[in-house]
Amino acid sequence: MSDTTTGATPGTQPRPRGLEGMPDWELRFRAPRVGLPDWAEDAPHRSLFVSNATGTFELYAWDRITGEQRRVTDRPNGTTDGVLSPDGEWIWWFDDTDGDEFGVWLRQPFGGGPDVPAVPGLAPSYPAGLALGRDGTAIVGRSTDEEGSTLHVLRPGAAAAVEIYRHPESAGVGDLSYDGSLLAIEHTEHGDALHSSVRVVTLDGRPVAELDDTEGGTRELGLSVLGFAPVPGDTRLLVGHQRRGRWEPMLWDPLTGEVSEPAIELPGDVQAEWYPDGGALLIEHSFEARSELWRYDLGSGLLTRVETPAGTVSGATARPDGSVEYLWSSAALPPEVRSTTGRRVLDAPGFTAPPSVPVEDVWVDGPGGRVHALVQRPAGDGPFPTVFDIHGGPTWHDSDAFASGPAAWVDHGFAVVRVNYRGSTGYGREWTDALKHRVGLIELEDIAAVREWAIASGLADPRRLVLAGGSWGGYLTLLGLGVQPDAWSLGLAAVPVADYVTAYHDEMEALKAMDRTLFGGSPEEVPERYAASSPLTHVDRVRAPVYISAGVNDPRCPIRQVENYVRALAERGVPHEVYRYDAGHGSLVVDERIKQLRMEIDFAMRYLPGTASVPAAASASGAVSPSAAVATAEADADAEAAGVAPVVAGG
Repeated sequence: MSDTTTGATPGTQPRPRGLEGMPDWELRFRAPRVGLPDWAEDAPHRSLFVSNATGTFELYAWDRITGEQRRVTDRPNGTTDGVLSPDGEWIWWFDDTDGDEFGVWLRQPFGGGPDVPAVPGLAPSYPAGLALGRDGTAIVGRSTDEEGSTLHVLRPGAAAAVEIYRHPESAGVGDLSYDGSLLAIEHTEHGDALHSSVRVVTLDGRPVAELDDTEGGTRELGLSVLGFAPVPGDTRLLVGHQRRGRWEPMLWDPLTGEVSEPAIELPGDVQAEWYPDGGALLIEHSFEARSELWRYDLGSGLLTRVETPAGTVSGATARPDGSVEYLWSSAALPPEVRSTTGRRVLDAPGFTAPPSVPVEDVWVDGPGGRVHALVQRPAGDGPFPTVFDIHGGPTWHDSDAFASGPAAWVDHGFAVVRVNYRGSTGYGREWTDALKHRVGLIELEDIAAVREWAIASGLADPRRLVLAGGSWGGYLTLLGLGVQPDAWSLGLAAVPVADYVTAYHDEMEALKAMDRTLFGGSPEEVPERYAASSPLTHVDRVRAPVYISAGVNDPRCPIRQVENYVRALAERGVPHEVYRYDAGHGSLVVDERIKQLRMEIDFAMRYLPGTASVPAAASASGAVSPSAAVATAEADADAEAAGVAPVVAGG
């Protein structure tokens, strides 16, 4: 792809040659992107990264010594899950079918060659973690509806993997110690799928030590495995905990039981990973929709700022020379892989995405406390037609990061409001854990409070309010159209939960466990809670036109429950369109993302009063008529900058 550009008028972004007529919003999707490179622990010149350089997000190998880069995977619906072996000789990648997340691990030599089954004889499953040892040992986590969670050890030269763990509740591989003798497992055997415990075992499955801050599922305090010490002879495990009302790190030695909690007095959530020499921690600090990096010296306790621009660090890693590489962006500026050495680490071939407008911070008093929202305004004076773009998860949050979807709406004259409702991460444990029993309804209360502010402040035109989102955001969109029918002019729901009871019975087992935690039981045990929170229950009250997209292979928000909701809309004569595409929970194909957003914009322009139509040149591909029985939406959020599907959970 050439990076040659043609001239442009002052104040505008030059167009790449051959793309002079393409609008900025489409160029943002098409601009080549690269994710943060992972690197082999014992061969740090060998790296693995994700890029959309060919128009589909795939894995790429990079030799930093020779500069050679090559594409590792080439599949119609893309690939993003890959791991380097510690010696850098092998690339493991997860092979599912058209985004259904159900498959097996394959591997190929770093320098290229045929893909071979990484664990012969192991049946397909949903992935539940992978750890690769220095001696060639592999620990594979699996999840299936029939077997629950299982962990398997494949020794070098062994004909088959050996099962060392099995439990019906969710569990997965955490990390393998430097010498390969200890395995850390995250599990929810206590039944609370939102708050894991940590167990360390030997590779024959024998328990060594346990950390359970839930005290048998009676307390809502989670733990997460952040990694064993990266040096020989050190058995300390870095663990994330919530003991002080937020995520922060501690050090735990499972052999001695010794625990130490670094004094990191920063507001907001704190995550950490090891520096390669084991003498310091790289701290990622997230607070009020921004993030920054720090270095914590374990010997002196000194906390030192690692300078990064204002915005969002979507990932960071410390290199053996002590430098830090990180993926950075802001709402206004596209993502870059940077280094504390002052150079950009890895540039995508071709042109850079056009910039967008920065976000403004808004704080609104809500029924559960102050609600944080991020606002982007188009040029001119309001009130504007406004899209409330609701994030998925629900354990996720919108941040000051580059996202092509919201930027496209701004280009078309819409204001965009993103709400970090109760249930979002980044605002403390109580805010995240607020979603209990009144699922969906709690989030909508916070969205309603921000909606009232948007109208009263003159930002939003109350006649042209769009509720939109993907995954959990798509679920909240459909629920909001029924629960708050007078509040919204139009709805755009991508890969949503639409019929919660059917979704529960059809979704992957890990999400069933999450739903049981959120609702306090299964649909058979607490039917009234599922009914109150299901969009299908409230479909009689829906009046606004509805636009839905669904992946036919989606294991998280399966297609059957979407069809039930669409049938109910049709029976009631509600204007609606549906688009079904051959992928899973979102798409990794750039053309598909553009097609879906173009269809969303076209739908909004046709149904919102006083809104101009999309120019014919921009809407010719993929448009559908208002009377079509089918329609779409594609969530495009912060995670897009890392080259992964933006919707991360949702049951």
